[in-house]
Amino acid sequence: MQSRTESRLSPSSHASASHAVKISPLTGIAFITASVACFAALDTTTKVVGMSASLAMVLWFRYVFQLGFTLLTVLPQHGLRLPRSRRPGLQVLRGILLLMCSVLAFLSLKLMPVGEFTAIILLAPLFITVVAATRLRQRISPLRWLLLFAGFGGALLVVRPDAHGLSWNVILPLMLVAANVGYQLLTSELARSDDAATMQFLSGAVGAAITTCALPFFWQMPDGRTWMLFLTLGVFSTLGHLLLIHGYKKAPVGLLTPFLYMQIGFAMLAGWIVFSHVPDSLALCGVGVIAMAGMAGTWVASREQRRVRA
Repeated sequence: MQSRTESRLSPSSHASASHAVKISPLTGIAFITASVACFAALDTTTKVVGMSASLAMVLWFRYVFQLGFTLLTVLPQHGLRLPRSRRPGLQVLRGILLLMCSVLAFLSLKLMPVGEFTAIILLAPLFITVVAATRLRQRISPLRWLLLFAGFGGALLVVRPDAHGLSWNVILPLMLVAANVGYQLLTSELARSDDAATMQFLSGAVGAAITTCALPFFWQMPDGRTWMLFLTLGVFSTLGHLLLIHGYKKAPVGLLTPFLYMQIGFAMLAGWIVFSHVPDSLALCGVGVIAMAGMAGTWVASREQRRVRA
């Protein structure tokens, strides 16, 4: 779901990053697959806990858990170096974007089934291709534009806006896609210069600080079941993002992107098991179009990059 941005690094920093991390495609694929399974479980749990808890409480616990887990597991090895980033401003922006994604995901999941929601947010790779090409001033081929519009058409089959105009079940997921594009691009960029533990700590710290300020206005004492759901959210969220960072350190983005679409399968399976929801034929068609357009877009982008290098 991210775009390759190594070329924006200076030669020295690129060389140091290459020597610091051993490339292992199979390991990267394993990390990404485990990551998207965690994200599908996270979205499913978010939909469940959203029925009984406020947005502020859910997000506060999710970020406090991430922050506490990171401190307990990596602070002994990193010490005071843990919060030190080479690009602190971008790290704060990444944390804010991740919080925006969490807010929009929570609101979207109140309106949409998990599988269809996942398909919509996986439009992000198609938009990332366009954004990355624009930043690098590369020409976007007609085929890539066609795939972008095909993916958007698939999204319309999933959400099916009514004749009265755009509704929140269309607007919120598309806003989430935009925020997710920014988050993924920054993750790819910062993974080349900062340690994964530092990124995990700072994103948790930013989210925890903002949600703690809002918590007094929305606090309600949760029951035992809700506390268990909060704990499950924290585990899946923390583990999923950590696996994502490590995955992109182990293998190129172009290789890993198609495996992100496995999240749709995990999400549909979870939606069927937990909510007994099976998408109708039009929604399944839209999901298929989004997945095929996304994977084809990755293949076309990789082919065009090889031609440029040749």
